[in-house]
Amino acid sequence: MPLEIAGLVKRFGHGADAREVVRGLDLSLRPGECFALLGPNGAGKTTTLRCALGLTAASAGSIRLCGLPVPAQAREARARVGVVPQLDSLDPDFTCAENLLVFAGYFGIPDSEIRPRIPELLAFAGLEGKENARIPSLSGGMKRRLTLARALVNRPELLILDEPTTGLDPQARHLIWERLRRLVAEGTTVLLTTHFMDEAERLADRLAILDGGRILAQGSPREVIAAHIEPQVVEVFGDWADAPGGAPAWASRHAAALARRCEVSGETAFCYTDDAAPLLAHLAHQSGLRTLHRPANLEDVFLKLTGRELRD
Repeated sequence: MPLEIAGLVKRFGHGADAREVVRGLDLSLRPGECFALLGPNGAGKTTTLRCALGLTAASAGSIRLCGLPVPAQAREARARVGVVPQLDSLDPDFTCAENLLVFAGYFGIPDSEIRPRIPELLAFAGLEGKENARIPSLSGGMKRRLTLARALVNRPELLILDEPTTGLDPQARHLIWERLRRLVAEGTTVLLTTHFMDEAERLADRLAILDGGRILAQGSPREVIAAHIEPQVVEVFGDWADAPGGAPAWASRHAAALARRCEVSGETAFCYTDDAAPLLAHLAHQSGLRTLHRPANLEDVFLKLTGRELRD
């Protein structure tokens, strides 16, 4: 198996001041799948990845990475893994080709082996003709794609991507999505962390939602949505002048009768229901209010399980 984690615990500090950030986590990735690990800031995602790679010592539990025990054989296991970190760490003094050459050297890959692959790697990342371009001349999307190409120099069995499309424009995001789908189709296992729920829905065969160091939900995107949220959502927003007390008062008066559950965030009421028809019929007579009727999605599940409060 590409990654097997059992009973993972990670504490920082000692005694009464100890802080447990991963609490008995179990996780198993299947060969050739894309698995998304989701959670708000501070949920324990990055700590879990660092423990899995042997970069942070676990307090308890067992880890096998590419079939090898971690931390005992972490170095050997990492040689079979590609990593795209949150922040690009490309060398600005080197060209695109030189960045790939130097990185290949860390894996003991000789120049004679990696040089013929450089055009192929750059083409995969949509960087044809950029062999001699220096890093400062690249756009943010180009740098991100070069980091992805760099993670593939060792032909990894497992590719770990930590928020790979943060800060990218839609065109760059879609190109990276297409490349990741191609890698999975070719048999590479992908472990993805992301704050974009649509990204997880599009790419992940399975996913886990993590918070407080524990897994709250796990399964395919459709399975998680079906298990944890009502199938239809009506968002109500607009001019609350004719509704005394605004969205919270309106929700408390009408939610019980017209929806199974209602949450208010700012000036929007999110109404969750099995049948939206009665609620929509009621809203048709409410002047000034606007509605958006849609199927429930992964973001609805994420917010239900982890809350709507801001995380820093």
